[in-house]
Amino acid sequence: MAQLDYYEALGVSREAGEGEIKSAYRKLAMKFHPDKNPGDKNAEEKFKEATAAYEVLKDSQKRRQYDQFGHAAFASGGAGAGGSGGFSGFGGFDIHDALRAFMRDFGGAGGGGVSGFADFFGGGREQSNRGEDLRVRLSLTLEELATGTKKMLRVKRLALCRTCSGSGSAPGSAPATCSQCGGAGRVRTVTRTFIGSIQQVSACPACSGAGSVISRPCESCGGKGRQSEATEVEVDIPAGASEGNFLTVEGRGNVGPQNGPAGDLQVLIEETEHERFIRQGDDIIYQHMISFSAAALGEKIEVPTLRGSVKIKIAPGTQSGKSIKLRGEGIPHLRSYGRGDQIVIITVWTPKKLSSEDKRLLEQLGRSDNFAPPKPSKSLFEKLRSSLGV
Repeated sequence: MAQLDYYEALGVSREAGEGEIKSAYRKLAMKFHPDKNPGDKNAEEKFKEATAAYEVLKDSQKRRQYDQFGHAAFASGGAGAGGSGGFSGFGGFDIHDALRAFMRDFGGAGGGGVSGFADFFGGGREQSNRGEDLRVRLSLTLEELATGTKKMLRVKRLALCRTCSGSGSAPGSAPATCSQCGGAGRVRTVTRTFIGSIQQVSACPACSGAGSVISRPCESCGGKGRQSEATEVEVDIPAGASEGNFLTVEGRGNVGPQNGPAGDLQVLIEETEHERFIRQGDDIIYQHMISFSAAALGEKIEVPTLRGSVKIKIAPGTQSGKSIKLRGEGIPHLRSYGRGDQIVIITVWTPKKLSSEDKRLLEQLGRSDNFAPPKPSKSLFEKLRSSLGV
């Protein structure tokens, strides 16, 4: 099996400088880090490969050995075996080793200007204090979904406490700086392993990452800085939306603790059952019943659509189950121009009650050869198979 080329793994040339190598690894680590790709084994392998390459190429001595001897430099007994505090090639460490190596160089002070692991991925204290997203269901009629509409929703959410303005402290007092983390909201711990000292950053246990402690909690919110309120939110439903679609209203979810940013409001669309139409994608299905005489003789009928009534012609000899397509009378396409169609299914109505005169006339007609149904044929059999899906 071909071994991994460390320069190709980082996407740099063999003449790349230290800064270029470091920058290339940082971009790949951000892209493939397991925290950003949970459960993705391919991303995990890419992260391990990039880390293995960086561990060698960042060290000038190991890089010279790799350039001269390749992977043999780090094999057991090879020219570079037993290098100072490094890995013995890509196969010599697992994902946990790769994560520790990443944290060592980029997770703490002195890690290339990155103040912390959470900050590196845009997940510092502000992000950790982000409010929760809310989800509501909105039922709409087929007509509303076809034309688009605006709706005013009444949403119960957590908003800033009006008494303390979100600080959590009683009026006349203020939160005190946390003595354990000095207001940073994070603490660093140092662990010694076979690859050296590893600095890890985590939320301060004393203040739960807030950076401050409250000595006199606000009585209105109990020191949480948030309290429940009902608010109205207007949502704009585009024409062509369908059941299962989500609309996101940014910043209208719960306000975050410690004056953190608000989460989002997610609106789940539900479609109420229509009394006449059935939706099928962007097409709508409508069943229209006609009399036996209308099917035999033909006639013009009026059928409803989402945009009003239209007249269509029933040809003489129309069979029950025939479909007539009304182009452009369906639902607008959500992400493109145009509309779906309306499919009118013709059903011939058979009366259940007949008078003596009705029976006499039908019996007379039944003796005519024109009223005898056709004998089974291959074409009719194929149509039956097609309708049954066999």
